[in-house]
Amino acid sequence: PLMLLFIQVKCYHEIITIGYRVYHSYDLPWFRSLSWYFLLCVNYFFYGETVADYFATFVQRREQLQFLIRYHRFISFALYLTGFCMFVLSLVKKHYRLQFYMFAWTHVTLLITVTQSHLVIQNLFEGMIWFLVPISSVICNDITAYIFGFFFGRTPLIKLSPKKTWEGFIGGFFSTVVFGFIFSYFLAQHQYFVCPVEYNSETNRFVTECEPSELFQMKKYSVPPLLQAALGWETVNMYPFQMHSIALSTFASLIGPFGGFFASGFKRAFKIKDFADTIPGHGGIMDRFDCQYLMATFVHVYITSFIRGPNPSKLLKQLLILQPEQQLSVYKTLKSHLVEKGILQPSLRG
Repeated sequence: PLMLLFIQVKCYHEIITIGYRVYHSYDLPWFRSLSWYFLLCVNYFFYGETVADYFATFVQRREQLQFLIRYHRFISFALYLTGFCMFVLSLVKKHYRLQFYMFAWTHVTLLITVTQSHLVIQNLFEGMIWFLVPISSVICNDITAYIFGFFFGRTPLIKLSPKKTWEGFIGGFFSTVVFGFIFSYFLAQHQYFVCPVEYNSETNRFVTECEPSELFQMKKYSVPPLLQAALGWETVNMYPFQMHSIALSTFASLIGPFGGFFASGFKRAFKIKDFADTIPGHGGIMDRFDCQYLMATFVHVYITSFIRGPNPSKLLKQLLILQPEQQLSVYKTLKSHLVEKGILQPSLRG
């Protein structure tokens, strides 16, 4: 999370700095301070949500944190309103339009950087494999698309990036799918990569130990008849996650590059070569992570849509926060429900 926070702040700084430079806004009252204040507010909100979600038992033991978590959204909203009011008070007649330009610029930058980095953290808590496979697929696609384009490229792909070719795009797609399939096979064998990251309140440490879910247990699949003749196999053993890795790799190679095209269009619009010169020879941090942010959103949506089910561990943590009488009420309701379904014997009523 600390590394992601650093990358997020650097990306935010690079985009905001372009706005300052393009719109010559250094003399706008309070605006540099307000830009960073809004970043602080949004991070306070998202990191507070993460703490409340994943560190419930830790928070329960500390009264000062209980207050902050209980009223977290109200505090976050109050902080944002303070910044909003400061912006309104800073408006000056000769700079109205420019100030609203920069206000919108700040909020779009927050949407791109902070929201996406929060989703990356959410993906990390689902298991390291949901972070490593997508990010590696994007890197693989960048490299292989360049190699195929360099040696075989003839047909231009898009005017925003004249060096991109269809040959590189297609070659990168197939290479990335194969890479993701093989890479996920090796990661799926280790608990450290497949287990959800959970906080152990007794040891005050993060743990990645669990009984791997069905996604990460080897299964036998029948090979489609059309491929049986070519491969000579009727069945194949593989991890179910490898099938999901195909979807992740496909997005990384077909849709992910559009994040780079978007960044290229943005830079062309403001006649700049790179977002910054943070990395010598490679531009800014944002130049390296333009596709990664788009990938993070897809992974989060994919997990919530097709993978994640009810989480008993997370639900139990939430129940432990309740008052004793509330816990007792939940217990009685659950027991009554189980008796009605025939899971518990009526003789256990009491």
